[in-house]
Amino acid sequence: MNAIRDLQAVPRAIPPACFDALRERFGERFSQSAAVREHHGRDESAYPTMPPDAVVFAESTDDVAAAAAICHAHGTPLIAYGAGSSVEGNFLAIEGGVVIDLSRMNAVVAVHPEDLTVTVQAGVTRKQLNDHLRDTGLFFPIDPGADASLGGMCATRASGTNAVRYGTMRENVVNLTVVTASGQVLRTARRARKSSAGYDLTRLFVGSEGTLGIITEVTVKLYPLPEAVSAAICHFPTVDDAVRAVIEIIQMGIPVARVELMDTTTVRAVNRYSKLTLRESPLLLFEFHGSEAGVQEQAQVVRDITDSHQGEDFEWATQPEDRTRLWSARHNVYFAGINLRPGCRANTTDVCVPISRLAECIAQTNLDLAKAGFPALVVGHVGDGNFHVQMLLDPDDPAEYDEAEAINHRLVERALAMDGTCTGEHGVGLHKMPFLALEHGDVGVEIMRSLKHALDPRNILNPGKVVSAPIPAAMRQAPRGGQGNLGRPGVSL
Repeated sequence: MNAIRDLQAVPRAIPPACFDALRERFGERFSQSAAVREHHGRDESAYPTMPPDAVVFAESTDDVAAAAAICHAHGTPLIAYGAGSSVEGNFLAIEGGVVIDLSRMNAVVAVHPEDLTVTVQAGVTRKQLNDHLRDTGLFFPIDPGADASLGGMCATRASGTNAVRYGTMRENVVNLTVVTASGQVLRTARRARKSSAGYDLTRLFVGSEGTLGIITEVTVKLYPLPEAVSAAICHFPTVDDAVRAVIEIIQMGIPVARVELMDTTTVRAVNRYSKLTLRESPLLLFEFHGSEAGVQEQAQVVRDITDSHQGEDFEWATQPEDRTRLWSARHNVYFAGINLRPGCRANTTDVCVPISRLAECIAQTNLDLAKAGFPALVVGHVGDGNFHVQMLLDPDDPAEYDEAEAINHRLVERALAMDGTCTGEHGVGLHKMPFLALEHGDVGVEIMRSLKHALDPRNILNPGKVVSAPIPAAMRQAPRGGQGNLGRPGVSL
């Protein structure tokens, strides 16, 4: 079965009383307009739009708790929505229901510079947070590229370009405020830097993709702004040369802040989209943080290593505007890729492997992509073994979708055979669900299902994602022509 085209959606029967209760509670912040529903029914994946039946705009934790209580009482799916930038179908309403938009929950609640922490509402984006922190001498380093919301970044356990030095959301979340499926409010921890008090509830919800609870507030770690920042570009004859240079850099323990790979197709796309003039060959983009002397020392060692792996044209970007231009271009790779093939849809996937197997995994993937009937880009946060493949597909050609899914399956199986993971940062969503049993085994998946059932027994929180769970019989689709889901038929993909 093609995971993109052949997925069968099963809309639930939603009592009109549920919508009546939401409308009474939220007034104009409750919407069933087609335009609002369409907007909240699509992400950056190759899946077609799957609109919910209604959208609620929350402005507080109390709002989220009220919506959850109403939806729980009526067995109505409830899906959290942040910035809409996911790429694996993470929040699509495959069973209909209500999307709760958290973007208006965008207040910075409290900055504690002496403790190096900040508490924000879930709708605060990473750029908004760093703008707010500008005069404190601190910053939040997790940078997935898109201007994602902090709540969404927690939900997908995001990482990005800085993860090689600063870690992922898993390492940087101190505590969460979470609304449960029934509308209760939970604080997962205190602000202490460590605790041995009971189960680690914070990590339970980080990466749960809104299937176990809805994150409404986040406390994260902050870091001092580095004294000196410098970036550099180095070109290579082949992707393999570039990746082997990275492996040696990481194994040497050099504390690079960022190291990103772009293959030749990606560089060509970036040049065209961002109006750059980079040499069109595989390249590594580095960034170094630290003292002036430390940055210079790191960069010199890195240059010596890249020279030994056929690195060429090592160029500095020391001015802030030059660095910003380069990193903006890197962050816009997704849109640059789409621009290479106008009218295409992007089937995007990622894996992560132990650094020692990275070169081998990318080399075998490139052999697979060389036979494909469509263009593809390979980019990566290669400092931590994570890379992405963006396949540019003709939306009217089912054969291309089939071929892309076959490549994705082989890529994931290859990564798992190397003791890697099916996704390093995109999350599971819809697209990676078939691989969870391969990665965690049947016992692991059953434990996940048990957790889901314990925390969400009516299966209303972002149903059909991460782990499948049965829809209670009383909530299944009403006969055609009856009440339920505004008469919308099931979506066949």
